[in-house]
Amino acid sequence: MANRVVIGSQWGDEGKAKVVDFLTLDADYIVRFQGGANAGHTVEVGDKKFVFHLIPSGIMHDDKICVIGNGVVLDPVQTLAEIADLHTKGINPEGRLFIADNAHVVLPYHSTLDKAKEKKAGKGAIGTTGRGIGPCYSDKVNRIGVRVGDLMDERELRPRVEAMAKVHNEEFKVMYDVPEIDPEQVIKDYLELGQKIKPFVRDVSAMLYAAVKAGKRLVFEGAQGTILDVDQGTYPFVTSSNTVAGYASCGAGIGPTAIDQVVGVVKAYTTRVGNGPFPTELLDETGDTLRKIGNEYGATTGRNRRCGWFDAPVVRKAAVVNGLTHLAITKLDVLDTFDSIKICTHSRSAAACRFTKKCRVGSAIPPSAVSSKTCRKMPVSI
Repeated sequence: MANRVVIGSQWGDEGKAKVVDFLTLDADYIVRFQGGANAGHTVEVGDKKFVFHLIPSGIMHDDKICVIGNGVVLDPVQTLAEIADLHTKGINPEGRLFIADNAHVVLPYHSTLDKAKEKKAGKGAIGTTGRGIGPCYSDKVNRIGVRVGDLMDERELRPRVEAMAKVHNEEFKVMYDVPEIDPEQVIKDYLELGQKIKPFVRDVSAMLYAAVKAGKRLVFEGAQGTILDVDQGTYPFVTSSNTVAGYASCGAGIGPTAIDQVVGVVKAYTTRVGNGPFPTELLDETGDTLRKIGNEYGATTGRNRRCGWFDAPVVRKAAVVNGLTHLAITKLDVLDTFDSIKICTHSRSAAACRFTKKCRVGSAIPPSAVSSKTCRKMPVSI
């Protein structure tokens, strides 16, 4: 079996976990390479239901190695909760789960800042999960972040937390009117968490390099979907990381030549959680029916997923930016209920849009242009 990347080809929630679980049967390593606990992968085995936010779903197989790569922003509390849940269901992840020592850590005030920003944005809110993912990635890029390896040594952790507190406390006080960070409490709590996750921490890049050289079979799994990619998606209504296949190399610490195939997972219709453009959205009984039959509720937030017909331009873009070699289609059976189904084949330009003069947004842009100004009334060829 070749080394494969499994990627969402729409706005996420395409059923990637099922496809990863199927491909896991022929794999040795399963690697999560981006995102954080804002993603949710749901897998049902018999009467047991597993909802994974950080740990790869391949952990259910006792002969598989699961890896959380450096491109992931790790919430240690959530990770330990998932480990504990696995134990209660008879699964022992020790010796099979490994966390990159250079992955960045989501701290309590990241969530506080995330929620405060969304509240202040009002109607302009992006619709985040409030899990602190964006602020954590921001600190990473601003070079004031805390990494997993720092949790093992107070000499490394203390100056980093104190520096972050100095930056964010001023922000909290002046802009958001929320309680300031107590760096001493954060240091105490996260040194303790560091000791608990220490047995799982490794130099993941070196581990995966050795695995590739040894001819092991790897599956790389992403979170969210292509059109939520911070560069290629419907900016600014996107997630905070790169969700496309190319980031598997960066987020796992392996060279791109180690990847042989890219499997795009696509739902037979389209869903989206959160705000932002959605050209084929159905705001009627048909959309409600899709949601009910497809059980379209967010695995992380429980929010209703917005539902609409299949959007071919979106998937064509995903094929281009990911270099898809295979396509896996999910939830075809959900459409069995309908006498007829519709497919968006392309979108008209703003000049051709009969709603342009009436629309308060004032523009109708093809989804391939990934603009936040896309008109919800944009006509499509069906």
